[in-house]
Amino acid sequence: MRTNISRHTLATVRNLGILAHVDAGKTTVTERILFLTGITHKRGEVHDGTTVTDFDPQERDRGITIFAAAVSCRWAGHRLTVIDTPGHVDFSDEVERSLRVLDGAVAVFDAVAGVEPQSESVWRRADRYGVPRIAFVNKMDRAGADLTAAVASIRERLHPVPLPVQLPVYSGDVFTGVVDLVRPRALHWDGGLVEGPVPDRLAADVARARRELEEAVAERNAAALEEFVEHSGLSADTLTAALRELTLAGEVVPVLCGAAYRDIGIEPLLDAVVAYLPSPLDRPAVGDGSRDADPAQPLAALAFKVHATPTGRLTFVRVYSGVMTKGDTVFDASGGRRERIARILRVQADRHEEVESAIAGDIVALVGPKAVRVGATLCAPDAPVQLEPPAPTEPVVSVAVEAKSSADTEKLAVALARLADEDPSLTVRTDPETGQTLLAGLGELHLEVVVEKLRRERGLSVTVGRPQVAYRETVVRGVRGLTYRHVKQDGGSGQWAHIVLDVRPLNESEPGATGFEFESTVVGGRVPAEFVRAVEAGCRDALAEGPLGHPVTGVRVTLTDGATHSKDSSDLAFRTAGRLGVREALRACAMAVLEPVVELTATVPEDYVGAVLGDLAARRGRVTGSVTRIGTMVLTAEVPLAELFGYATRLRSRTQGRGTFTTRPLGYALAP
Repeated sequence: MRTNISRHTLATVRNLGILAHVDAGKTTVTERILFLTGITHKRGEVHDGTTVTDFDPQERDRGITIFAAAVSCRWAGHRLTVIDTPGHVDFSDEVERSLRVLDGAVAVFDAVAGVEPQSESVWRRADRYGVPRIAFVNKMDRAGADLTAAVASIRERLHPVPLPVQLPVYSGDVFTGVVDLVRPRALHWDGGLVEGPVPDRLAADVARARRELEEAVAERNAAALEEFVEHSGLSADTLTAALRELTLAGEVVPVLCGAAYRDIGIEPLLDAVVAYLPSPLDRPAVGDGSRDADPAQPLAALAFKVHATPTGRLTFVRVYSGVMTKGDTVFDASGGRRERIARILRVQADRHEEVESAIAGDIVALVGPKAVRVGATLCAPDAPVQLEPPAPTEPVVSVAVEAKSSADTEKLAVALARLADEDPSLTVRTDPETGQTLLAGLGELHLEVVVEKLRRERGLSVTVGRPQVAYRETVVRGVRGLTYRHVKQDGGSGQWAHIVLDVRPLNESEPGATGFEFESTVVGGRVPAEFVRAVEAGCRDALAEGPLGHPVTGVRVTLTDGATHSKDSSDLAFRTAGRLGVREALRACAMAVLEPVVELTATVPEDYVGAVLGDLAARRGRVTGSVTRIGTMVLTAEVPLAELFGYATRLRSRTQGRGTFTTRPLGYALAP
């Protein structure tokens, strides 16, 4: 009986993220959701530093979301766990880890700007994890707001099928509400939500938009098509059910609109979350299909965030199956150790409510685990399972950090290790030549935030060197038929391996291509399959550092021939031959350095466009597009990341503080 009740409860759970570009208004949307659901009794404002989810001092100082924050609330008999994710590209790893454990998402777009660079980036990440989405076009009260244009940009740049389920209502030039197309009615906000009939002046537009929505849904849903043919239209219930099915399948994206800052459109958005986004029961089973959202199954949970607080270490997990109870001992399948659960906390941003247990579908924080890392699977000791961890994001910028006081050197090492444990997109290493400690992350702002945490939270004074980008090297002209023989005899069993390799660019027509491919064309069993795998592993080992001192990418290695020894050939011998053979081949190849390139989107007043273009040209930027918007111009350019250090200050000085910009990674290109 307990299981049936729990599964019924799961149908009323929604785990969702709020995704958007910087300044699209996602934190304001989240704060309005908390206010309407009774979690807060005063509207939090980003500009006042009074938000619940942006609770870190740096977030309030900078006015941006840096750390993904989870909050739980209730709406219409459903329990919602909402994660407000960062919009800045430097904190995209927080978005990645959140999307890995979410069931659905609300993508927030600016009604004037439409799809912006980071909107596109987070959308692609959601695609990768198959997360169903609804869209909320925010800031409809701004001059130049255009729902039709925003929907067109979603369709053209993100390639889903966006279906508007609302139309905006204006009184003169003032945005006052929306018309619900599913259950045709007008919704106005005047000190609160007021429902009424559709105004006569909008009746024709609403009828036409409703018909287009019905036709689009009927084309894609069999039950809706049957009713549409029989009755020449769709009932509200049929339309809602069909939209839910299509949203869960990823075939359409319902589009709503509003103005979160003015409290317009949030109640219908919450209704849409309940109506269209999935519950844990609607999501695929995990662990290669072995665990679904059932409390009766063995425990399986994924750790997606670790946070060190003054009172202890919190491990945030998504429970996929089974039940986790306070005092339980669980198995860390990734680390191969047992951990005890001392406390279970339901999270409200920086506040926590202790609970006795967590069931499938819950997102909670754990106190007790000492060594669980991000991406680890926690499961029942007698039923181990391994869940897919979030995809790691590779660091692209590094700085040298050093404690100002020699007495703080050891404290700095411990603090950096803890920060890297919390944030997998951070790496810490020691330069073998200089002995410096190098801290690598996803961007200049990312590293600034980390250094500021060292100062504020750890009380450490540190010296920071100039940022350096993560260069790569690649093969421009390869070699064929390189023969390498590895022979080692020092008593006992020896090592003997003979291989012939071709090493060439991964893509002859695209010098900046990244990645590694290995293939074997050996015939006649001259190199057994297990030794071929060892050669591939050795080749990967060799790519860690190339002839120019950087990791190697954009390479294809082909094993064309080889030979074995009846006694002395082994996996180790062929792995060593692969590593040393590729190193020798790379020294014979023509190599080139690759540098990271980003797409920069700068919004500048029209009077300063010339100065900004000149500065971009001096930074080796290549302008790829421009759009004029009411006194401003939006410039898009491809710029080497190394040329953008300090660009924020330069742009402000050239535009008298009125210019803004954002970036997103594009990949690598040949350095001059």
